[in-house]
Amino acid sequence: MKNDELVIDVKGLTKRFGDKTVVNGISLKVRKGEICGFLGPNGSGKTTTIRMICGLLQPDAGEGVCLGKNVLTESNEVKRNVGYMTQRFSMYEDLTIRENLDFIARIYEVEKRKEKVEKSFLRLGLTDRSDQLAGQLSGGWKQRLALASCLLHEPKLLLLDEPTAGVDPKARREFWDEIHLLAEEGITTLVSTHYMDEAERCNRLAYIAYGNILVEGTGEDIVQASGISSWRIRGENLGGLVAELKQLPGVNQVAAFGNTLHVSGKNRGLIGESILSIQHRGYQCEEIKPGLEDVFISLMATVKEKIK
Repeated sequence: MKNDELVIDVKGLTKRFGDKTVVNGISLKVRKGEICGFLGPNGSGKTTTIRMICGLLQPDAGEGVCLGKNVLTESNEVKRNVGYMTQRFSMYEDLTIRENLDFIARIYEVEKRKEKVEKSFLRLGLTDRSDQLAGQLSGGWKQRLALASCLLHEPKLLLLDEPTAGVDPKARREFWDEIHLLAEEGITTLVSTHYMDEAERCNRLAYIAYGNILVEGTGEDIVQASGISSWRIRGENLGGLVAELKQLPGVNQVAAFGNTLHVSGKNRGLIGESILSIQHRGYQCEEIKPGLEDVFISLMATVKEKIK
């Protein structure tokens, strides 16, 4: 989907807590109907950035617009027109699904409130559980309830902060199927996640660490621009090979993937020579396309070296 209308356009967002800069001059653009993945380790500034974008937190510096509203001077308007799903389940656990959604609809002064609540049941498969207490739901069903509450007031932008943490793979897949359906309807999503399979389902990615965006673009663009070479190694006693591989020229990272090892590095020539020395000892080695996980681990290693 190609759309040049910017739903999020912020520049130089900065937030400090005491003498610690948590978000350091972040700029971000997200287009209408786009699913933008916001990646980064814990404590990198993802949640703080999301809260500044939606008007819940005042930046110390920077400017920008969200849904055409100024994030500094029109934060109340921004808050009323986005759907924000927090990391922690925030529904009332001693109320039923129906009572929770009706309460949220009242807060947003949703017109035809009861009709909208019923539609949300149908859309997210909550009808048969509508009278169940929220506190009795599994992680996957709590996730559906949280998403339903975000959609009641028909926002044009969803801000989802690690929405699938703690839910099973089936629930995660169903959740993402719903996000893609919403994107087809023109709803924009900024979603933070730690899962690389989820990152691959996003139209664009922005990777943040230590309060700075390190790289952004499509997943394919990020992988190609990384300059990383990766190899897959099969054979016996791979566990005993890991320490040796880490000491070889050109090898920056070694990770176990099932019954194989993935070996990556920035210098294709050097790592190729090192892999050849292993291959001569009977290991099966093949060059493979690096994945997003390889790229992001490499990025983190580079940043750690710079801040030492």
